[in-house]
Amino acid sequence: MIQNYLKIAWRNLLKERQFTLFNLAGLSTGLVCTLLIYLWVNDELQVDKVHEKDSQLYQVMANHSNDNGIKTIDNTPGVLADALASEMPEVEHAVSVVPASWFSNKGVISFGATHLKAAGQFVGKDYFEVFTCPLIQGERKNLFADRQTIGISEELAIKLFHTTHDIIGKTIKWDEGEMSGSYNVGAVFQNNPVNATNQFDVLFNFEQFVEKRPGMKVWGNSDPSTFLILKKGTEIDKFNTKIKNYLKSKDKTLATQLFTIKYSDKYLHGQFENGVEAGGRITYVRLFSAIGIFILLIACINFMNLSTAKASGRIKEVGIKKVVGALRSTLVFQYLGESLLMAFLSLAVAVLMLFLLLPQFNAVTGKQIALHFDGTLITVILGITILTGLVAGSYPALYLSGFTPATVLKGKLKTSAGEIWVRQGLVVFQFVVSVIFIVSVLVVYKQIDYIQTKNLGYNRDNIIHFEIPLEMDSVKLKNAETFLSEISAIPGVKNASSYYHNLTGSHGAISGFEWPGKTAGTNIEFSNLEVGYNFIETLGMKLKEGRSFSQNPGAYKEIVFNEAAIKSMGLRDPIGKTVKFWGQERQIVGVVANFNFESLYETVKPCFFQAYPVMPNVMVKITAGTEKQTVAQIQKLFQQYNPGLVFDYQFLDENYKALYASELRIGVLSQYFAGLAILISCLGLFGLAAFTAQRRQKEIGIRKVSGATVMNVTLMLSMDFLKLVLIALLIAFPIIGWAMNRWLHAFAYRVDIGIEVFVFATISVALLTLLTVGYQAVKAALMDPIKSLKSE
Repeated sequence: MIQNYLKIAWRNLLKERQFTLFNLAGLSTGLVCTLLIYLWVNDELQVDKVHEKDSQLYQVMANHSNDNGIKTIDNTPGVLADALASEMPEVEHAVSVVPASWFSNKGVISFGATHLKAAGQFVGKDYFEVFTCPLIQGERKNLFADRQTIGISEELAIKLFHTTHDIIGKTIKWDEGEMSGSYNVGAVFQNNPVNATNQFDVLFNFEQFVEKRPGMKVWGNSDPSTFLILKKGTEIDKFNTKIKNYLKSKDKTLATQLFTIKYSDKYLHGQFENGVEAGGRITYVRLFSAIGIFILLIACINFMNLSTAKASGRIKEVGIKKVVGALRSTLVFQYLGESLLMAFLSLAVAVLMLFLLLPQFNAVTGKQIALHFDGTLITVILGITILTGLVAGSYPALYLSGFTPATVLKGKLKTSAGEIWVRQGLVVFQFVVSVIFIVSVLVVYKQIDYIQTKNLGYNRDNIIHFEIPLEMDSVKLKNAETFLSEISAIPGVKNASSYYHNLTGSHGAISGFEWPGKTAGTNIEFSNLEVGYNFIETLGMKLKEGRSFSQNPGAYKEIVFNEAAIKSMGLRDPIGKTVKFWGQERQIVGVVANFNFESLYETVKPCFFQAYPVMPNVMVKITAGTEKQTVAQIQKLFQQYNPGLVFDYQFLDENYKALYASELRIGVLSQYFAGLAILISCLGLFGLAAFTAQRRQKEIGIRKVSGATVMNVTLMLSMDFLKLVLIALLIAFPIIGWAMNRWLHAFAYRVDIGIEVFVFATISVALLTLLTVGYQAVKAALMDPIKSLKSE
């Protein structure tokens, strides 16, 4: 029997080739979209779940109160890890980590004539008790036995030594500011998993970092991150309550409150508002999961509409089968079988498309997803396909099998109001989703465009930046200063300076400031920007009061604040006044206008500048139109001072765009998926238009005999569908207005949605409807009325 059903199904598919192709195109497109989204979502859900003690691994977060509410950061005092490990019985292990992302650029690692860029991070002695980082060579217990012993990755070992064997004890050179020096290789560890957010090439002893930066010993510092392994059975809520005011017990001036978050959850749930978790990338995971479901539903609806559009050709077949004794359940089984056959044919096409599209999909998403047809993936694919076949075929099967033999064979079959409502409801649903996609894409585009063009308070155009080796040696420091001076003399260079850390990322907070008129108990946290003498001039920042730094050794006693800092301190006439922090006094010489030194998710925070003759990151402002030749001259000079090192530069505006890589990728993916959803919707609309034209053949013939023109008939049929589009717009607009306002709320600086996006969406959907329906309408209107009136 099943073999007979398959034969009938295959013959029907071949008989109606045009509709088979439409169904195949719609279902296969829906399936490949859903499978791509599944692979992306699954990859997102696995990020950072690579550590053996994942269920016990937590990161300590800090809530900092300020005039704008509560800011949550993942930087904590450098002494926190050891204190929690010794004082909190719930803590099994604790470690301080200065991650590679803390440094604005990679360092340079050298062995002989080989010089490579590498990402280094500084970690505490219990690092391997907290994180899974398997060693290929070396012993864990010996790695941090002294401050000059380091671990390097397998990939870096091969690049440096062309092997991972017999390299323990070899000496390499590391160039990265004050951390520069000679180190001994004590271990080789496996390469970081691709789905780990923290990527690094070198492991240094955290004690080395503390030695170079004694401020790590101060409780008011917040540079490193703190990670904990909590004992099994620890109640997180109770533990968070216990450590909430822990810092205040160490320093009464600190109002910062602590809490923990599961480390592997932070990637997806890393956004906080006023100290409370408020989403993060999990929003995009949920969004694209919904998009995948909706696209598949649209494809199923498309199948339903196209199937019912051709159902009239099989009505007599149903009547005859019922007369000879076929049960309705048997017919339902048969038609669902045909739907499943179509679903599996579509799956074959979808898998082929998946192989072809995956490389481009990885390029757009920044992923390294590979197809591994293991049991889980095969189960998911088969499950999605079977579900698609059942959902897509359910209505046509129930619709066809429900006809009564007498009515069918007498030719008295009439369309019920219920059938009309179902089909129209399906079309409305399709276009509700399509309108939501269109408006969402437009709003995302507007916000990204706003971000890219907003005045940040400094000019990032035609500025390149690159690293230079910088050791804390008086002779080498003097060479670096000379190098910077010679760059400034190159034709085409308008200005040059240097800086530490980064300009476009987040910054740790420094507290403990004293200033004239400070109210008792006031504690403000400032971002610290360590810069070269001409930094303010190079970026074209606007001075509201005072001057920039004096270009002499006395500049280290000067300090420049932004407007937000002066306002927070309540200082009037700040120029010439003295502030004190960490036992050092600095004189305020200038106040710069507020500028965005973090992402536009954040409002402008209080910050200050400290000036030094030279820092490890050089920034050069180039005259527009001379970029090529000027960069070539800078490269030549760089190689004179740093033989063997690669001149690796970037434009500052590229770094700024990288801040919003996720948003840009989401925007691009949204465009692709929106286009595909609209395409599938149009196929469904085409099917329903064909169905309607077929059902109204006699009416159209009578109207034409009565004098109706082709235009009259076309408009009559088109207006029915435009009414459905209008209903879809009325449903979709409130939904999209609410959803996009929630998305925009994450940005401190954002656009208004604007009525123009709704107008554009309305016009676009109306035109698409007219073009799609118009073909069938014109085709029906041009039909010979004699043939129409003769049709049964």
